[in-house]
Amino acid sequence: MNLEVIFTNTPILYVLIFVFGLLWGSFFNVCIARLPQEQSVVWGRSKCPKCSVLIPWFCNIPLLSYLALKGKCKDCKNPISLEYPIIEIVSGLMFLGLFHHFGFSKELLSSLIFCSSLLVVSVIDFHHQIIPDEISLPGIILGFVLSLWVGNITWIESLLGILVGGGSFLLVAWGYEKLAKREGLGGGDIKLLAMIGAWLGVQSVLVVIVLSSLLGSVVGIAAMLFQKKDFKTAIPFGPFLAVAALAYLFFSQEIQSILFPQFNL
Repeated sequence: MNLEVIFTNTPILYVLIFVFGLLWGSFFNVCIARLPQEQSVVWGRSKCPKCSVLIPWFCNIPLLSYLALKGKCKDCKNPISLEYPIIEIVSGLMFLGLFHHFGFSKELLSSLIFCSSLLVVSVIDFHHQIIPDEISLPGIILGFVLSLWVGNITWIESLLGILVGGGSFLLVAWGYEKLAKREGLGGGDIKLLAMIGAWLGVQSVLVVIVLSSLLGSVVGIAAMLFQKKDFKTAIPFGPFLAVAALAYLFFSQEIQSILFPQFNL
């Protein structure tokens, strides 16, 4: 096969990028399932969550296996959650979007790691209302280290992003707990915003806070109206931070001009 034809033919290249994203999406599903249980994401084969039978490799092919099995376990015939193929498709589309935006570059590699972490964190936080330290803490360090190599932000901007991101949410969490006599923001949210600041720089922190708060408010109000929830109902904030960070990554100038037209952030 002529590799030159593959890598100069854009449609084929985009298909390969999408398939690569599907493969990683399968691994992200493993992380989402195992990290909250404090299990290794490297060792141990996947099992059916219903019958605990080991899943053979040919039943673990991203997307195709789900379609071939018609969404059911090969052994016990219990339904397989639709979330698995959705995560794989989202991962594939995410890889495509980042490749289209950055091309083959250091920024692409850095953004793939960052956005993959946000995807896993968002789903775990949605289900369990926790943000694993196994992702956020190494993410803070890696974001700072990569700022020295990638060059899209300076190491000073990354360091300030960590301090301002984590510090601002820590202050908000402390103030809310003093006033409301209960926990508002969790420690995971504080560390996640510090991680976002490490990857996107201090200039992103205010935008991410404002945008995620707006998104969270809209969803919170909708939950109260349609699901009869009250103000004391806990809503995971990690997904809103992740969406805001992704929006900033792709549309920072546009968002800043809308939210803060009088400032040059």
